[in-house]
Amino acid sequence: MLIATWNVNSAKARLETIVAWLKEASPDVACFQELKCEDHAFPRQTFEDLGYNVAVHGQKTYNGVAVLSKLPFDEVKTRLPGDDGDEQARYVEAVVSGVRVASIYLPNGNPVASEKYAYKLAWMDRLIAHADGLLKFEEPLVLAGDYNVIPQPIDAKNPQVWVNDALFLPPTRTKFRELINLGFTEAVRTLNPEPGIYTFWDYQDIARRRDNGIRIDHLLLSPQAADRLTSTRIDKHVRAWEKPSDHVPVLVELAA
Repeated sequence: MLIATWNVNSAKARLETIVAWLKEASPDVACFQELKCEDHAFPRQTFEDLGYNVAVHGQKTYNGVAVLSKLPFDEVKTRLPGDDGDEQARYVEAVVSGVRVASIYLPNGNPVASEKYAYKLAWMDRLIAHADGLLKFEEPLVLAGDYNVIPQPIDAKNPQVWVNDALFLPPTRTKFRELINLGFTEAVRTLNPEPGIYTFWDYQDIARRRDNGIRIDHLLLSPQAADRLTSTRIDKHVRAWEKPSDHVPVLVELAA
């Protein structure tokens, strides 16, 4: 099973790019983030015509997450538990052929001196609590998405630039480690320990040309999923396409 995650930075604005990548990569499951549209405005029919089932949790103008699957959904859940008053569309979870997959768009948290950073940390606490509960099912589980977390200095071309940013602050990285330490395997870094692996480049052209990137898109695997991990890849070439997202797709392959 080939599972991908990609912050598309507007499903409607990048539709041609998304379709081209889906045709090229042909993932079995694709998790998208930052759709920037409500459910009814999501281009569902376009993806269904490509052979995908669609689960979407959208929001007008901001956020929004989706899971696309070539196989039928056995179960779909939207919203992250823990705060009934949270209206931000940042989480959708589906079971596909015995594998539970979540598409996650974790809050950015900037500026740090605002309520946005407190919301980010609280959201991470909710994710940790929910993930802990999901692990008790002892099933293949993949938490995929844009985490807005730079886990280590090696995950940024110039880490010194990010020391005061919500993506790299010690409390952010500590909570990310707390999540992983529940029993998850961070797929890309596990198979690729070398530096220079990034998933996001700023829209300034010089950032891409100088490979001034960061790695903030992650796939976390439960022990049952990690046992099936065979490969990972980052489709960096998509960043050079016309009208690209500032993120690129990240993929893992699980054996049958």
